[in-house]
Amino acid sequence: MKLDSRNLTLLTDFYEITMSNGYLEHGYKDTIVYFDMFFRKIPDQGGFAIMAGIEQLIEYLKKLKFTEEDLEFLRQKELFNESFLDYLRNFKFSCDVWAVEEGTPIFPYEPIVTVRGPAIQAQFIETMVLLTVNHQSLIATKANRIARAANGRPVMEFGSRRAQGYDGAVYGARAAFIGGCSGTACTIAERDFSVPALGTMAHSWVQLFDSELEAFKAYATTYPEGCTLLVDTYNVLKSGIPNAIKTFDDVLTPRGYRPKAVRIDSGDITYLSKKARKLLDEAGYEDCKIIASSSLDEYKIRDFLLQGAEIDLFGVGERLITSRSEPVFGGVYKLAAVERDGDIIPKIKLSENPAKITNPGFKQVYRLYEQGTDKAIADVVTLHDEVIDDTLPYEIFDPVHTWKRKTVTNFKAKKLLTQLFNKGICVYESPSIQEIKKRCIEQVSTLWDEVLRFEKPHKYYVDLSESLWDLKRELIVRNKQ
Repeated sequence: MKLDSRNLTLLTDFYEITMSNGYLEHGYKDTIVYFDMFFRKIPDQGGFAIMAGIEQLIEYLKKLKFTEEDLEFLRQKELFNESFLDYLRNFKFSCDVWAVEEGTPIFPYEPIVTVRGPAIQAQFIETMVLLTVNHQSLIATKANRIARAANGRPVMEFGSRRAQGYDGAVYGARAAFIGGCSGTACTIAERDFSVPALGTMAHSWVQLFDSELEAFKAYATTYPEGCTLLVDTYNVLKSGIPNAIKTFDDVLTPRGYRPKAVRIDSGDITYLSKKARKLLDEAGYEDCKIIASSSLDEYKIRDFLLQGAEIDLFGVGERLITSRSEPVFGGVYKLAAVERDGDIIPKIKLSENPAKITNPGFKQVYRLYEQGTDKAIADVVTLHDEVIDDTLPYEIFDPVHTWKRKTVTNFKAKKLLTQLFNKGICVYESPSIQEIKKRCIEQVSTLWDEVLRFEKPHKYYVDLSESLWDLKRELIVRNKQ
């Protein structure tokens, strides 16, 4: 799917432009640098996040260029000389880019996007790398939590009207499908991303007619093959379900159709669903599904099912599309290395806060899987040219509490960072969204149940190789002097 037709080149923090101008002025425009995107904390104190947004990042990078309108805007700022504007006029993206593929579980402090290229270019794309991956990874992660809470029942994303803007609705629907939703209420998401769009009626349909029964019969007449009725406009048990049953009896059954579902959007969902199920079954509509909506999230859904609610599908809106419980995915973009005379010079950011000390150098990420079960054991961040030989025992250790060590055997090692661009040329073909969703299901299944818990999940191990840990320690000591 192509990014929309707007020119998004200047969707950037202004300091990326002022720094780029400075790099040119001081002779750094062609200096090759390495930047890593990573995040420090999993939303909702979960055990893992889901990678998403790479397809849109690729489309942005393919189209990256400055128009004369962009240049005139910058000229009017009276901060930049003409040599810088000429550089932008002839701008051609030439970076190498690696990323973790969409739908893959990801963890704090490991590179999920790495950019290598001229300093101006690698710096300039910071905002869009973060904006694109942060947003969709946030929504995919929330959707995965909600889908897992539903325990195999379909979840529809219903949040377009509550999203933070147009792009939040459209790209949020895409990310929600990757994370585990079965479809969306957002029509354009099917046109642009092949995410199934579904919908039936609002309360206004029922209110517009002289009676609820008349409204139901009109809808059933128009859409007999997929008749789903919203039964809580007035009273679920006293009118909604009885009128739905009468509609099924009078309109659908005589024409050889069966009802698809009823939807309950308010009230005590558990209680109402149980009573509705009983009434539908007694009327001979055991195959009629019950859909629940109304400000749902993973905790409400889990509780409904623990209480024995008779719900077959869930519609989840604002708490999914905005990730309301934790609406920020805190990915950051940090310089990791610089090339000089063909040598890669590692760089580190220090801080009084240990969590903000970066991992230096050009890196790769390996995921170690247990042979036989295919369960993920740990991730290991290595230097880019290191190879983990999975035919030999390999020692992993906690990079903070280094005495915590374990030797793993009978495992297989897989590189997680895949190359997207080689010298500015895209070398990666984005899979279909159905393939991405399938990868998400398969890869989440490799995580142990303890990592999947909503509360106090087991901390998945992200370790550093011995060489990377030694390099980091050396730079800390050297820069503390």
